[in-house]
Amino acid sequence: MKLNDAIVMRIEEICHEKNSNVCDICLKGGMSPSAIYDIFNGRTKSSKVVTIKRFCEGAGITLSEFFDKDYFNDIEDN
Repeated sequence: MKLNDAIVMRIEEICHEKNSNVCDICLKGGMSPSAIYDIFNGRTKSSKVVTIKRFCEGAGITLSEFFDKDYFNDIEDN
């Protein structure tokens, strides 16, 4: 699995767990949802940690909780 695919999967899981959507979580984290939608649409190939951090803040979780999934251990480089 590629990193961006894993990030998208995790964002979708978190939205489902929080009974929320990308837009609401991003706004709570003080960021525009467009940064996350660019990841979803493949426009962003290398996600910035600060983008994921702000999403996590909006979701009320830590970066550690975000990346605490086994599928992040088997990421392809390209």
